Amino acid sequence: MPAKGARMQVVIVGAGVIGLAAAWRTAAGGATVTLVDPAPASGASSVAAGMLTPVSELTYGEEPLLRLGLASRERYGAFAAELEELTGLETGHRTDGLLQVAFDADDLKYLDDLRRFQESLGIPSEALTGRECRRAEPMLAPGVRGGLLAPEDGSIDPRRLTAALLAAAEKLGVQIVRRRAVRVVVEGDAATGIGLDDGTVLRADRVLLAAGPWSGDLEGLPPGTVPPVRPVKGQVIRLRTRMPFLRRTTRGLVKGSSVYLVPRADGEIVLGATQEELGFDTRVTAGGLWELLRDARELLPGITELEFAEVGAGLRPGSPDNAPVMGPTALPGLFAGTGHFRNGVLLAPVSADILSAMLLDRPVPEVAGPFSPARFSEVQA
Repeated sequence: MPAKGARMQVVIVGAGVIGLAAAWRTAAGGATVTLVDPAPASGASSVAAGMLTPVSELTYGEEPLLRLGLASRERYGAFAAELEELTGLETGHRTDGLLQVAFDADDLKYLDDLRRFQESLGIPSEALTGRECRRAEPMLAPGVRGGLLAPEDGSIDPRRLTAALLAAAEKLGVQIVRRRAVRVVVEGDAATGIGLDDGTVLRADRVLLAAGPWSGDLEGLPPGTVPPVRPVKGQVIRLRTRMPFLRRTTRGLVKGSSVYLVPRADGEIVLGATQEELGFDTRVTAGGLWELLRDARELLPGITELEFAEVGAGLRPGSPDNAPVMGPTALPGLFAGTGHFRNGVLLAPVSADILSAMLLDRPVPEVAGPFSPARFSEVQA
């Protein structure tokens, strides 16, 4: 802890969307913050589509994650507006809903089961016939069987978002160190800083690891301090259109396979994403792109007429239970902010509130409870 009257010194390792958001909020709370990353805003956040869809991401047994996602979605309007006002940069925040559609009868049954599950949790969603789906999105194929409309979901442009977060952090005095962190400095059984690849040591009262699947790779970490976070590859295609094609984020089930399309105001459409357990492999493959285009074409035949703009692959950070890991670790002075898997962009506002409160010894939002690193120690015990 800092001396009485001194500012808290915080070092954050990782400048993806979670690290950037936490740095901004922690600096706004009065701490002196240093952010370490050789290439800020260039990891999974730069590849992500930016869906803000806690309802459609819901699966059985993940009610705590749903509550976290809903809490974050509720914060997003004010979060984006504050960023835009501070920096003068747009974030591409949209609140025009999410349409989920089913290709065949089995897909429709799955959506109907999902709707019933959502309703059991008090979450409203509107069931649509195939004709109503095509009225909402005229480019959908005639064979689409039906769908669900989640009117409160939306999207944001992660590239614009991280650019705004980086600018906001710098405006509040966050020091950006474009080096690679290689070790945690441990003195007296506590984390007291970070060692960089050039030999520099950055001293800190608190250290936050927000480096995605690389969060546990630093030297000096006692075994088991940070839960294992694995890389989960996702391939994405970016298309472009000069004519209106989609009005809102659209997610489809095609013979049990999921595909989504996220439109931007500038005519870009993000098509994604594969989910591959291949370690630290960021190659873009013909097979991955073919699967995405194949399923998208079943739902939206006109997709093949759009201009091809870009392909990419990113590594989502997946924890053992695929839920975020946020909070103090077993090593005093060391905090974790990783494991957000598919939901890093969605969870940025609430994660920033949670992590900054923890780092600054302030009241922590109740929704953080289930996501402590300690849950894995309890399982092991």
